[in-house]
Amino acid sequence: MKLENFRQSISMMPRRYKQLILVAFDVVTLTFAVWLSYLLRFSAFFIPNSEQALLMVAAPMIGLPVFVRFGLYRSVIRYLPDKAIWTMIQAVTISVILWVCLAFLTLMTGAEGVPRAIPFLYWVLSIGLICGSRFAAKWILWSSLRQQLMERQCLIFGAGDAGRQLANALRSQNEVFVAGFVDDDKSLHGMDILGIRVYPTSQLETLIDNFGINEMIVTTSALSGIQRRRLIGKLKALDVKVRILPAISDLTAGKYLVSHLRDIDIDDLLGRSPVPADPSLLDKTVEDRVILVTGAGGSIGSELCRTIVKLAPAKLVIFDVNEHGIYQLQRELTAISDCVIVPVLGSISDAALIKSVLAEHKVENVYHCAAYKHVPLVEENVVEGARNNVLGTDVLAGMSREAGVRNFVLISSDKAVRPSNVMGATKRWAELIVRYHGNIASEQGTGQIFASVRFGNVIGSSGSVVPLFREQIAHGGPLTVTHDDMTRYFMSVREAAELIIQAGALSEGGDILLLEMGEAVRIRDLAENMILLAGLSVKDAAHPEGDIEIVTVGIRDGEKLHEELFYDPVGVAPTIHSKILRARRSVNSVGHLPEAVAELRRLIDERDTEAVRKLLFEGASA
Repeated sequence: MKLENFRQSISMMPRRYKQLILVAFDVVTLTFAVWLSYLLRFSAFFIPNSEQALLMVAAPMIGLPVFVRFGLYRSVIRYLPDKAIWTMIQAVTISVILWVCLAFLTLMTGAEGVPRAIPFLYWVLSIGLICGSRFAAKWILWSSLRQQLMERQCLIFGAGDAGRQLANALRSQNEVFVAGFVDDDKSLHGMDILGIRVYPTSQLETLIDNFGINEMIVTTSALSGIQRRRLIGKLKALDVKVRILPAISDLTAGKYLVSHLRDIDIDDLLGRSPVPADPSLLDKTVEDRVILVTGAGGSIGSELCRTIVKLAPAKLVIFDVNEHGIYQLQRELTAISDCVIVPVLGSISDAALIKSVLAEHKVENVYHCAAYKHVPLVEENVVEGARNNVLGTDVLAGMSREAGVRNFVLISSDKAVRPSNVMGATKRWAELIVRYHGNIASEQGTGQIFASVRFGNVIGSSGSVVPLFREQIAHGGPLTVTHDDMTRYFMSVREAAELIIQAGALSEGGDILLLEMGEAVRIRDLAENMILLAGLSVKDAAHPEGDIEIVTVGIRDGEKLHEELFYDPVGVAPTIHSKILRARRSVNSVGHLPEAVAELRRLIDERDTEAVRKLLFEGASA
C-alpha cells in the first residue's frame, strides 16, 4: 500500500519537479561513480585529495550539459522505450571522454591523480547506474499497471499523425498496451515511433500470435475503403477485435476525442470512402422552402427528413401510410428542430389527398421515397406493387406539376436498369414518368425541375440484405446468400439522404443522377465480414469449429447476379459534384406514356396479374 501511494505521489508530481529530481539524482550518481571507481581501483576505502575531489565535482558538471543535449530529461520515464538505452550510452560515453580530457589537461597523472583504470571503471559504472536507475524507475512506475495492460494489447494500423496521437492518448489513459504500429509504408518499417516499433502488414498474423494481440485499431486516414475491406478480410481467421479511429478531420473539428474509438461499422466495408456533401448544394433547394417527403416513415425517408430539418426549411410535411412510423418520426424531428412538422397519413395513389396536401401547404419541393421495394414480396404481389410504385408516382408527379412544385425528386434504384424483376420494372416506369413530366415542364417553360436519383442498396434500409444478416446472426445463423458470386453496390443511408437533396440542385430537368459508388461488394464477403464484426467466426469445411454457417440457397425469381447503375456507361457525364454523375437521356420518346399508364391502370383494376407483369416489362424497355 505504501509503494502504491509512492507511485501515485510521483505520478501526480509536476513534470518540472520530476526533472529536478532526476538532475539531482544524476549529480549524486556521477559523483559517486567517480569515487567508486577509485575505491575499486585501490581495493580499499578511499579518501580523495583536493585535486581528485575537484575531478569528482567536475564529473556531473560535464555530464549534465551532455545529458541535456541528448534529451535525457525530456523523456517520460514511465514510457521510456527500450532503444533509449543506446542514447544514454552515447551520452555517458561522451561525458566520460570530456571528463578524461579535463583530467589529463590538468596534468594530474599517476596513482595520486587519475590512474589509467579509472576512466574505464567510471564509464562502466556510469552506464550501469544511469541506465539501470531509469529502467528500474520505469519498472516501479509501471508494475501496478503491467498485468492490466498485458490483458489488453493492441496494434495500431497506421503510423501517421492520427496513429501517433492515438498511441499517446492510450498511454496516458493506461487502459491499453500498444504493442506496435502496422503500416504499408516501407520507409517506416523497423523504425521506432514514440518507442513503438513499426511492422509491415505482411507480419500481421505473426504479431498477433506472438504478442497475444486481442485488438486492432485502424486509423481511417491510413486506409481507403477498399484497403479497409481487404484488411478486415485478413483478420477473419484471427481472434481479434477491430475498432476504428474517426477521421482526423473529425478530430480537429472537435467531433471526437483522439482517444475516442468506435467499433468497426458495416459502412467501413463499402469498398470506398464516404461521398462528401457539398453544403452549398444542400442549402440551395431546401432553405426556407416547404418540403414534402413521401414514404417518410421508411429508412431512407426518415433519414432524409433528419437531414432536411437541419437545413432550415420553412415547413416539412411527412407523408406515409404507416401510422406508427409517422408518429415516431414526428416525435424525433420535433425534439431536434424548431421546424414546423406536419404529419399526413395516406397513400400516394390517392389523387384527392395529394392535391389537397400540395395546395393547402403550398409545397415547393417533393422528395418521393414511397415505394414497395422488397423484391421477392413485390414479385408475389405484382398488382399492388404496380399500383403503388407506378400509379402512385404518376399521381404524385402529375399533381406536383399542376400545383407548381419547384423541385420533384424520385428515389430510384439500380434495379431499374435492364430490370429482371417486377420491383425494378416499376422503378423504371417511375423514372420514365418523371422524365415525361420534366419534358412537359421544360416545354412550357415553367422552370420546374423533375429528376430521378438512382443508386444501389442502402445499408440498413428495410429492403437491404444487411438487416436480414443481422437478424440471422442474432439467432445464431445460418446466414443465407443466394449465390456465392453475387455482388451489389452499397451506400450509407446518410449518403443517400444527402445525394437526394443535392440532386434537386444539380438536375436540369427530366434527367437521372447517379452516385459513383466504387466497387460492387460481394454478398458472401459482406456476410463473412458481418459475422466477424459480431465477434464470431465463420463455420465452414476449413473451420468446422466456427460459430455461424453461411448457406447458399440459390438465386430467387427476378434476381440478377450483378446489378448495374447505367444503361450505357459511356453515356455518363460528370456534374460539378465529383461523385455525382448524370446519365445521358434516352433517345426514345416518352410521349406514349399517358396511354401506357392508362392501360396499366385498367389491367390493375381488373387484377390481371400476368397482363400487368407483361406490360411492366414491355414498358420498362423504353
